[in-house]
Amino acid sequence: MEIITYLFFGIIGIYSVFIVWLAYGFRQLPVFNNNLPETKSIFSIIVPFRNEAQHLPQLLYSFSQMDYPRSNFEIVFVNDASTDDSVSVIKEFQALSFNFRILDSARKSGSPKKDAITTAINSIQNEWIITTDADCFASPEWLKTIDSYIQSHNPSMIAGAVSFSAGDTFLQQFQQLDMISLQGATMGSFGLRKAFMCNGANLAYKKELFLELNGFEGNDSIASGDDVFLLQKAVAKYPEKVQYLKSENNIILTEPLDNWNAVFNQRVRWASKTKSYQNSFGKILALAVFGGNLAIVIGLLLTFAGRFSFWSWYLLFAVKIFADFLLLNPTGKFLKPEQVKFFLLSNLFYPFFSTAVALYSLFGKYEWKGRKF
Repeated sequence: MEIITYLFFGIIGIYSVFIVWLAYGFRQLPVFNNNLPETKSIFSIIVPFRNEAQHLPQLLYSFSQMDYPRSNFEIVFVNDASTDDSVSVIKEFQALSFNFRILDSARKSGSPKKDAITTAINSIQNEWIITTDADCFASPEWLKTIDSYIQSHNPSMIAGAVSFSAGDTFLQQFQQLDMISLQGATMGSFGLRKAFMCNGANLAYKKELFLELNGFEGNDSIASGDDVFLLQKAVAKYPEKVQYLKSENNIILTEPLDNWNAVFNQRVRWASKTKSYQNSFGKILALAVFGGNLAIVIGLLLTFAGRFSFWSWYLLFAVKIFADFLLLNPTGKFLKPEQVKFFLLSNLFYPFFSTAVALYSLFGKYEWKGRKF
């Protein structure tokens, strides 16, 4: 039994070191507040969509409120075989004060979203591309902030933050805390100069960079990862040109999912990318996180079976949740979610949920947008 105790505490120790290291990286990443008066960049914003009639109005409204010259950005909507009224919602929106196009996605690979983005890029003439999702909401300062950052830092790729607009149910609050942890890990890795992930709902890059990296070639058989794999290819070739824009004006809001099955499938989709990472830091971190969560799960099961001390398990959990708090707290303060509830309950449930997702992603199938992968 002592061997198991030492093993579990060793795993949690490694996990905690990584999380505290990411928390340090988060604090090393500077906040950008330098909005310049003159706008220069011209953007093409790509929005792939499939059956998003319910969510598109809020995105369209946020575009209509954008504080940026209308001649300096266009929206390229890419329809991925929608069967609802998504196209009509776009065309009939009352406040269409911006330039937009609607294209039909040309399916060529095993990844519908990558095909949609590639379809749009093939038709784009502007220097800068931004990707976002149909269920998002952008602040009026979004494009101006990205433009100011481009003028100040001369990057080739810019990652930005994504946060949930969550209600007060446990399901939505759980997703919000999970998103906070993912965003904290993302910003922390950039602060450590070990960037390995980002979110495609808020990602900007030069078209010439996309073409130079041969786009999604090499990972287009994987359904998701239009953001992560492209970033990892860019980091491998131009590490100094891939940067993170840490600004409150650059936070994209999105809505949490409305049932546990959808959440599970989404997390399996995200987790399924991990085994194909080219970034060694990302792989090692994923193993450390999986190990930490698995130790909590097995430790509690052994406790119930009378084969592990409850107080030893309690100490394991306390160490883990303390390390998590060091990352979650500053990230939450930056993202400023409307409310954070069920912190303790979410952290108790998360190891079981995360372990199930990780194991299922290795062998099972998942559903996404009405398709199975």
